[in-house]
Amino acid sequence: MAAAPGGLTARVRTRRARLDGSDRAAGIDLARGIAVIGMFAAHLLDTVPFAWDDPATWTDAVNGRSSILFATLAGVSLALVSGGAHPVARERMRVARGRIAVRAVCVWAIGIALIALDTPVYVILPAYGILFLLALPLLRLGAPALFAIAGGVVLVAPFLLWALSSEGGWATSVGEVLVQVTGWHYPFVLWIAFVAAGLAIGRTALDRASTALSLVLLGTALALLGYGALAPWRGAVPSEGAWAFALSADAHSSGVAEALGSGGVAMAVIGVCVLVCRTPARWPLWPLRAVGSMPLTAYAAQLVAWAVLQPEPTVLQLGSDLVAFRATDPFWPLTIATLVGCTLWALLVGRGPLEAGIGWLSRALVPGPIH
Repeated sequence: MAAAPGGLTARVRTRRARLDGSDRAAGIDLARGIAVIGMFAAHLLDTVPFAWDDPATWTDAVNGRSSILFATLAGVSLALVSGGAHPVARERMRVARGRIAVRAVCVWAIGIALIALDTPVYVILPAYGILFLLALPLLRLGAPALFAIAGGVVLVAPFLLWALSSEGGWATSVGEVLVQVTGWHYPFVLWIAFVAAGLAIGRTALDRASTALSLVLLGTALALLGYGALAPWRGAVPSEGAWAFALSADAHSSGVAEALGSGGVAMAVIGVCVLVCRTPARWPLWPLRAVGSMPLTAYAAQLVAWAVLQPEPTVLQLGSDLVAFRATDPFWPLTIATLVGCTLWALLVGRGPLEAGIGWLSRALVPGPIH
């Protein structure tokens, strides 16, 4: 017997169509899902420095690169909600900017709440909120200008960050508070480059295979430049000082090499995900796409679960909450729970709860059309 129009079957069909419709960027959802799970891995797995000839070290690839992919995708999302390849204009752009500003404040506030849980990770959301606000003046720009801005920031910001890191104020109580509320472990001075690059990607014709392939090729070239071609230069400068800092390729170092390398990886991953979702492979990857459709909810839920499940550290573990929690091998249980939970929510309810709540608030505070 067929289900009634308002029954469970119809509900699931409608919710599934939301992620599979022509107006939904399936490849971007997939890339977001990969970024979220990558950040889970960076938080929850013990990793050792990466070496090509040792597969046991390959999990180190998630360190730094997952969060930079996350930031780049934030820029893509900002582009998509403000017109995609053709930015909206006049009143619609005003509405888009207003809603993004509301979203920025909400994301920042959620980040501060998650920091209050006192889990031993650097919460990225306060930096996200600031980056959203910094991106508002960039929304009218086209892809060439945005890529140029991203490149200029990558070349200049590491030297500025080195100068700022030399200041002693960060070690004070006031400095520590500033680090938390600004998300300075993901310094917006540099990270606006990743958002700008994401905006540029979102301003291209992402529905074309040629565009996605171009992203893969350009991203691969940048990764080879950052992680390979600049390596001899790192060996030619003093081991300390501005040049050593700026040429670093280490995860979270904020060096030019890391920014080019990890930014290139992010660009290539996005291109690959867009290409994959043009094939039937998009269907078995539906759970990962569901996670990517509600990344804020998935990210926040992981930290809440961490706070609830965190065991008391032992003397043997030197009081490290991170060591104590990783010792419980939480990665796969939390990852599977996230995949299942997000899939069921996407099929039965729709948008993630945090995404839906912020969306409702932004529409209520900034009414008007965008598209």
